[in-house]
Amino acid sequence: MRIFYFSHYYTPEGNAPATRVSSLSKRWAKSSHEVAVVTCTPNVPHGKIYEGYKNTWWPQKQDLDGVKVIRVWTWIAPNKGTVRRIANYVSYMISATLFAVTQTRPDVIIATSPQFFCGWAGVLYSIWLKMTGLFTRRKTVFVLEIRDIWPESIGAVDAIKNPWILWLLQLLEALMYRMSDHIVTVGKGYRARLIERGVANDKISVVMNGFDSDLMSTDSDGDIALREHWKLDGKFVCGYIGTIGLACGLDIYVRAAKLLKQLGHNDIVLVAVGDGAVREELQMQCQAEQLDNVLFVGLQPKDSMQSWLKLTDVSFVHLRKTPLFETVIPSKIFESAGMKRPVIIGVKGEASELVKASGGGVSIEPEDENDFVANLVKMKESPATRITMGESGCRYVLTHFDRIALANEYIEILKHLSAKLPLPATHL
Repeated sequence: MRIFYFSHYYTPEGNAPATRVSSLSKRWAKSSHEVAVVTCTPNVPHGKIYEGYKNTWWPQKQDLDGVKVIRVWTWIAPNKGTVRRIANYVSYMISATLFAVTQTRPDVIIATSPQFFCGWAGVLYSIWLKMTGLFTRRKTVFVLEIRDIWPESIGAVDAIKNPWILWLLQLLEALMYRMSDHIVTVGKGYRARLIERGVANDKISVVMNGFDSDLMSTDSDGDIALREHWKLDGKFVCGYIGTIGLACGLDIYVRAAKLLKQLGHNDIVLVAVGDGAVREELQMQCQAEQLDNVLFVGLQPKDSMQSWLKLTDVSFVHLRKTPLFETVIPSKIFESAGMKRPVIIGVKGEASELVKASGGGVSIEPEDENDFVANLVKMKESPATRITMGESGCRYVLTHFDRIALANEYIEILKHLSAKLPLPATHL
């Protein structure tokens, strides 16, 4: 098949959407499908263009792992500031759509949301193909991929407070669902939310995130060098690896660090790997309160993530306490478990149930530093439990969430949709 994939993010960016799209695309290309990904010049999270790339008016093309990657011009903006970020999203929608209409008709369009306007690039391109394809027998299927319920998610963290803007975005959201031929989402909780919004059950498939077993080798000794560089020898390391934004609720680190000091656990260090809208604020707060047991290392190269995961004694996954996030399954769960690291999960709902079912960690109450610290201390004092959890979690994700199997499942869905065949019950 010829697959045209709209994604705001793509490798070498290391966030969850870039990882998912690049992993799926390269596996499909390896299976002889023609995959084109329309994305931006890599720049997240600081809004600074990565070395070796340029943000030009003329689309730039490259071949990555057999995938045709096209980088279109966008208004570059850091991952903070509402107006500038919206300008970034809208400029991508316009540039990506204008490029798409010059290309050969694909068999399948996939547009991954968020970002919300990336989904709308898929809508606009599918409308164009319908208008210009009245007399062709070759029809294109438009698949909308939902990785987050947007704009509800930005309302949950007060990123946009104006009720009229939120109302308009919700109207556009409903229209986007209606214009798609099929929706693929990343969890059962999201499916339930979509059904609540009037989407038919048989229009939704679930293809979850997973673990790249062929990429995350445990043979690297990079963790030893990192421990030495960051002076972590002899420390028990709890690691949060990911975007430090409004949704993550990582201010729990600040409160937990104070509590650890009060309890005399000076050998426990809370490490945050990544960057985002609130990283600088949290780091300044820790410095002001002389909390030397919290370490912010900033954004790190994507190829160092396995070393950071290997360095940690326990992995921390957390989101703010809000009903919306009970449908979210952070992809860092799979990465941590795949590297045999026990997980402390501070996310209610499906994510917590997954960790419990895997035997790979423990669940805490979100935003509760007392619960967090109590379980952290238990982990530190029981190395055997950590090993057992790490092994159990790894077995579970390799059995149920290997990205090779998930990519195969996804492509079977696309084949059925393209051939106008009903989807098997296992894919719905």
